[in-house]
Amino acid sequence: MDGTVMAVCISHVRGVRKQEVPGRIRIVAGYGIEGDAHGGNWHRQISLLSYEKIAEFKRLGGIVENGDFGENIVVSGIDLRTLPVGTRLRLSDALLEVTQIGKECHQHCQIYQQVGDCIMPREGIFAQVIEEGTVEKGDSIDVI
Repeated sequence: MDGTVMAVCISHVRGVRKQEVPGRIRIVAGYGIEGDAHGGNWHRQISLLSYEKIAEFKRLGGIVENGDFGENIVVSGIDLRTLPVGTRLRLSDALLEVTQIGKECHQHCQIYQQVGDCIMPREGIFAQVIEEGTVEKGDSIDVI
């Protein structure tokens, strides 16, 4: 199963929209994305969201851009929610392992306040970095 990286996004603060990065980002083993607030020694180092789910949200009237749900990597061609925990993903030369499907949202975050909904708790997945590398928009993503 192959997909395509549609966007890579970072933020310097947690709980806010992320900004799309033009060009390559560095993915650091055991940490996450260099310069991203969610990086660290924990199980949710990188968040991924399906391009198709964002497009569906837009069709329903949502006005959003890549990164608006707090996702690091937007992926087309793979239904991320169907991947079980432990699945490995090859992004260019980086290797990720899925650690969590969706998340509990205890309160409406800034994203929810600004957009009116947040699909990340329902549709997003989270991963740890097993092997570092670099990735950019247009790179392939493979389910291993």
